[in-house]
Amino acid sequence: MPETQYRRPILIVEDDRNIAALVEQYLQREGFTTVRVGDGPAALAAARRERPLLVVLDVMLPGMDGWEVCRALRRDSEVPILMLTARAEETDRVAGFSIGADDYVVKPFSPRELVERVKAILRRTTARAEVPADILECGPIRLDAEKHTVTMDGAAVALTPSEFKLLRTMMSYPGKVFTRDELLDRLYRDGGAVVDRVIDVHMGKLRQKLEPDPSSPRFLLTVHGVGYRFADQADP
Repeated sequence: MPETQYRRPILIVEDDRNIAALVEQYLQREGFTTVRVGDGPAALAAARRERPLLVVLDVMLPGMDGWEVCRALRRDSEVPILMLTARAEETDRVAGFSIGADDYVVKPFSPRELVERVKAILRRTTARAEVPADILECGPIRLDAEKHTVTMDGAAVALTPSEFKLLRTMMSYPGKVFTRDELLDRLYRDGGAVVDRVIDVHMGKLRQKLEPDPSSPRFLLTVHGVGYRFADQADP
């Protein structure tokens, strides 16, 4: 086993001991430390105690299913979540993304693929942590939060306050899928009656200002049935 690279563990939440042991074995081979639990309440307790690097979360759990666990984690944590599901239907994938999952793997799965998915998620989150919070860059787009400026290929782009806040939110978490409700919460923290289609309007205007071809966006991407995400380095 290679030397452990990370101080915090990966939390494996899986009631099938054979699957949990297999996942643990492959993760440990890659230098990760792990903690295993077999039900939802134990997962929440372990997450509070261990502050895991990432959570591998099975959907079908006794007592409290993976959907409930994911929602509970997302109420006060941005910990990356990779969900395991026995169903490949689009509705399940959409459900996972809509409540805050970062990725999913369908059973039966290749343990090697799961490890690579874990590494890909951690590369994205580590890269975000290393970028100064006030300076965000992706290709030709550069956002300076302190100066409240956005440039495209070095040329200034005029954004409204709402457009700027929306862009900063999404650029801060490249690859993360945001529902419209999540984006509304970021834009209008004081509440109020605002329809979710306001996000679509803002997104359309941002694409007009930032995308080379707004009809085929490269950066501000739609996740059908869920919401939007900002492109990450894995996108073509």
